[in-house]
Amino acid sequence: MSDKNDIMVMYGEDPYTMIPSLFEKGDILSRLGNDRDILIGIKPNLVVAKPSHLGATTDPRIVSATIEYLKSHGYHNIIILESSWVGDNTKRAYKVCGYEDISQEYDVPLIDLKDDSYSSYGEKPFINICHMAKKVDFLINIPVLKAHCQTKLTCALKNLKGCIPDREKRRFHTMGLHAPIAWLNKFLKSHLVIVDGIVGDLTFEEGGTPVSMDRIIMGFDPVLIDSYAAKLIGYSKYDIQYICIAEELGVGSADLNKANVVELNRGKVGIDIEMSSDKLEYLSKHINAKDACSACYGSLIHALERIREMGLLDKVGSNIYIGQGYKNMEMTGIGIGSCTRGADVYLKGCPPSAKDIIDFIIEHNG
Repeated sequence: MSDKNDIMVMYGEDPYTMIPSLFEKGDILSRLGNDRDILIGIKPNLVVAKPSHLGATTDPRIVSATIEYLKSHGYHNIIILESSWVGDNTKRAYKVCGYEDISQEYDVPLIDLKDDSYSSYGEKPFINICHMAKKVDFLINIPVLKAHCQTKLTCALKNLKGCIPDREKRRFHTMGLHAPIAWLNKFLKSHLVIVDGIVGDLTFEEGGTPVSMDRIIMGFDPVLIDSYAAKLIGYSKYDIQYICIAEELGVGSADLNKANVVELNRGKVGIDIEMSSDKLEYLSKHINAKDACSACYGSLIHALERIREMGLLDKVGSNIYIGQGYKNMEMTGIGIGSCTRGADVYLKGCPPSAKDIIDFIIEHNG
């Protein structure tokens, strides 16, 4: 059985081939056990009623592939549960995001937690959690890898916020978000985390600036997963308060030095990069890309956005090179990724994380 410190990564765009490989590598059947009647809950991120290619919501193909794998091994007692953010309609999100089709095809109920009752857990603070979320025997948490306007990152830990009633979501904001998110994960366990890193968002949990990262990440410790995810989009665990609080509460470990990151494959070769917003086009002006894969290019875009947030983007020139088209070439400037070792200076990695790119660019543009 895989260790709690394992983080498995697979690059690509086809969840129907990626999910079975990840599940086999993670030995998920051993974790599920022999009782085929256990209630398995799948919690996607359907914060708003927008299709996944806009960067806000979980790709329905990941959920479909997960259900197919489970059912093919005899696990049929499966539900999908979610509550969209305050002001949006979960049932509409299920429809717009393709989950009604999933429900009909696989005979899996869609649970709107806005209609559910709830109970309180803990004392100081107490956290109200919906009953169906606590009822499941095995909770599969499937967040989207994306930035957040208030907490900087939304991934595994914050995704469970969809398992509380709307009035509790409002209260979380009055409590500062970070501490209650950590406590929620103390009282509600994610047994398996599958991060949708195929398309996320650069700046906002509601989508609008989608960034292709072309990967699915799987693990068992939501704190460790979030520490890893934070680094991928340009932050450290210390930038995301709820990660550190959750570690202090014993939810998991935030120490990436203890993580066993297993990459099952390499990124796709030479794909076309499409800019879908003014912000992305603005950031891309600093980049010389040639046959770059999304996994690497997405990390660089996240890094440049974090540098912009620091107020340092004006110091970054247009001498940044990325892509497999630069193999065995000499360039005057900065290379990002192992393919650009012919640059004056280059950052190893295939792909490097956004946090490493930030530190590298700042060092060499100082």
